[in-house]
Amino acid sequence: MQPLFDLLQQALDQHQLKITDLSALASSNHKQDEPGLQQLAMHLQLPLVFASAELLGLYTERLTLHSPLSLRITGSAGVAQASALALAEQLSARRAELIGERLNNANATCAIAVTTILETP
Repeated sequence: MQPLFDLLQQALDQHQLKITDLSALASSNHKQDEPGLQQLAMHLQLPLVFASAELLGLYTERLTLHSPLSLRITGSAGVAQASALALAEQLSARRAELIGERLNNANATCAIAVTTILETP
């Protein structure tokens, strides 16, 4: 769990965000059995949502990077970014945007997506 937590914290720090700014964690159905993800979600007391390759595929054109390896293994050209976008849009019913590039270490890849509530004057 620690490498995942460290990567997440690095991504949050990069964008001046805190753990408390997160609504949930997301990944591909392909990663449902990864204990590190389960442990991280439990540690942070956040829901962990898994998305199908079909859903993640809807976000391919919005990814900043495409991974042929990810596409071959999971059916999605980018699990971290597509998962972040899908979850943010699911939670808010608004269009989500990635903030920054994805970050990765030897164990994982992390991306953050946000939705913006437009204020009316």
